[in-house]
Amino acid sequence: MPTLLWFRRDLRCADHPALLDAAQGDTEVLACYVLDPRLLASSGARRLAYLYRALDELRDTLGGALLITRGRPEQRIPQLAAAVGATSVHVSGDFSPFGRRRDDAVRAALNELPGEVGFHAAGSPYLVAPGRITKDDDTPYRVFTPFFRAWRDHGWRAPARSGPDSARWIDPADLSAGFAEKIPDPPAELDLPAGEAAALAQWRTFVRESLADYHTDRNRPDLDATSRMSAHLKFGTIHPRTLAADLADGSEGADAYLRELAFRDFYAAVLHHWPDSAWWNWNRTFDAIETDEGPDAERLFDAWKAGTTGFPIVDAGMRQLAATGFVHNRVRMIVASFLVKDLHLPWQWGARWFLDQLVDGDIANNQHGWQWTAGCGTDAAPYFRVFNPTKQGEKFDPDGTYIRRWVPELADKSAVPNVHRLDGCRPADYPEPIVDHGQERAEALRRYGRLS
Repeated sequence: MPTLLWFRRDLRCADHPALLDAAQGDTEVLACYVLDPRLLASSGARRLAYLYRALDELRDTLGGALLITRGRPEQRIPQLAAAVGATSVHVSGDFSPFGRRRDDAVRAALNELPGEVGFHAAGSPYLVAPGRITKDDDTPYRVFTPFFRAWRDHGWRAPARSGPDSARWIDPADLSAGFAEKIPDPPAELDLPAGEAAALAQWRTFVRESLADYHTDRNRPDLDATSRMSAHLKFGTIHPRTLAADLADGSEGADAYLRELAFRDFYAAVLHHWPDSAWWNWNRTFDAIETDEGPDAERLFDAWKAGTTGFPIVDAGMRQLAATGFVHNRVRMIVASFLVKDLHLPWQWGARWFLDQLVDGDIANNQHGWQWTAGCGTDAAPYFRVFNPTKQGEKFDPDGTYIRRWVPELADKSAVPNVHRLDGCRPADYPEPIVDHGQERAEALRRYGRLS
């Protein structure tokens, strides 16, 4: 009897346990992707562009045997299962709050069908699925370092041996009309190609050219030193097990990269155990923090979004984000600190803007990265740590290469010899600082100090 393979955040054929489960016994498999209007409405243009390009590639890889349909999954998936007489639906596990609610609704709808149509989840987008690593008393970890030790001790499976030839695919054209949709045209350009082949090629290039120095260079936005794998991991065009297989040599670069994958798993686990932390402070003490609102706050927020704050490293980061849908991780921390601690705006404002703009926008990583900076999350930076944007620029973009690339007003070295300190050489078309960092740092410390 046929089965149904429902692709979600796993747009690949390699290392795909759910694919292997769906194809057991040489059964025929209908592969599908559901364009859920709720997710489409909450995704920025570049994230949709990546999705549509990755779906195009996946459909080609399967020789056209990928059905694209549109609607609420709790309606569409049971309809498709009934249409092909599927005995089971197979997915990769989704541990986000939205994903769990959606899957519960689909499971309940399948139970209403005549006969038994099972709903089976295999694997996850992580090296270790959320919920599997807990303390000795079965409570979740709240601090990264002990989680990291337990995570490494737990380990993970080797990549699953799957590919496009692992199943006998049902041709979607054999289904009756009313299900199929065209893959929409991408609504934006991307600065990196999307899809499984692109993900593997990007990883191989990084391992060959940059992994050895990753531990020293990863904080430098002026260098091409990061892997740029975040969007590929977000959409599952590559599994982190494929990455981890190249990180076992114990080198400093490999260990530093593996630690970043552990942070990804940690934040997914935190969101799994505390689903309200998607939009509320994980540390509820910070609910009492004083933040600004009103027209003046909105004006400052608009300047931050546009990259017109008058602080070069902040403006470079925000302009890179607007132009490409990506921003270097060190710069993400700098611009986040500026929004929360210099402008005194709610971290949720910045998190929402990032999710709208980022190709790699991931609810667990994004929200808990913002909370780390704001001081209200797990492993939060001490509240008294306020990034000085000028000193951050000098330390991590010492020659100003990154700033000059993204802030054209500061590109002329003869007119602007020092992009970090513009006293006496600030171009007329580049804005004055919208706030005084020293004063706002003191104000931030005052506000945070009132919580203790």
